Amino acid sequence: MHPALQGVITIIVGVGGCVGYFYFANQFLDRVLFPAKGPNISRNINRANMIRPWLFLFPALAALGLYLAYPVWETLRLSLTERVPGGGYAFVGLDNYSQMMDEPKFWEALRNNMLWLIVVPAFSTAFGLLAAQLTDRISWGNLAKSIIFMPMAISFVGAAVIWKLVYDQRPLGQEQIGVLNALYLWVGGEQPQSWLTIPFWNNFFLMAVLVWIQTGFAMVILSAALRGIPEETIEAAIIDGANPFQIFFKIKVPQIMGTIVVVWTTITIVVLKIFDIVFAMTNGQWETQVLANYMYDKLFRANDWGVGSAAAMVIMLLVTPILVWNVYNARKEMR
Repeated sequence: MHPALQGVITIIVGVGGCVGYFYFANQFLDRVLFPAKGPNISRNINRANMIRPWLFLFPALAALGLYLAYPVWETLRLSLTERVPGGGYAFVGLDNYSQMMDEPKFWEALRNNMLWLIVVPAFSTAFGLLAAQLTDRISWGNLAKSIIFMPMAISFVGAAVIWKLVYDQRPLGQEQIGVLNALYLWVGGEQPQSWLTIPFWNNFFLMAVLVWIQTGFAMVILSAALRGIPEETIEAAIIDGANPFQIFFKIKVPQIMGTIVVVWTTITIVVLKIFDIVFAMTNGQWETQVLANYMYDKLFRANDWGVGSAAAMVIMLLVTPILVWNVYNARKEMR
């Protein structure tokens, strides 16, 4: 069957199924379960109105339970068990967590994740705020915003391939196609560097990729926030003799602090789940391991589902408080 026809049939079946569910569920509720007739008509109507919202929400709740709650539960179960010969699983308590804690690679991944958490959200938010402020002041600001936002349309793997070309190294004497090595030799460097194999500093070269991507996101959100600042407050500051730096840091930034926190925490969640860039550029070698890549190694290379699931639980535990804080701030901003 032609893929386009399959797509049309899928849409018809999906939309028709939803419409049919809501129609027949409504009919069953009003005509069979709680019919609006007889001596209990008032009580039946009230009960039907109480159940109707939950009946309509049921498909969404079922999908969330299937695709969100069940994987979490299953991951937790796997993290507390180990495979036994012949098939099946045996409960081992916290042994997988203990084994994970004894591995230097886990601590390297955790340390690198903390480094990413410090650097990437801070630089992405700062560059995004700077770009939002500057692009609002120039005539070609919309064009500049489009260029800065463009990396958001690129996948992490695609961005990693682009930046691998930036860090590319050719032997001394050959023409360098890597921009960084070309610049390094131009300013007097003795020989090309393999930037991604230099321990500790190579983490920053990887972080630059995510900062490049997330700056556009931060700029768009913060630009909207800056435009929402009441002009009266800025005019009052100008009349009082405030210079541009004082207006920016003492008038504008405090008024959009809630939005800055939301942007910061959103990027923080992305950072905690970082995998693609590290996987595509170094695969966790040369001391660039991160938690998601460590989990992937354990699950799909070492085939150690217990430790891999334990690593997944650690990532979830790190993400959850920030996610809750982010939702709290977003709701606060909406109010």
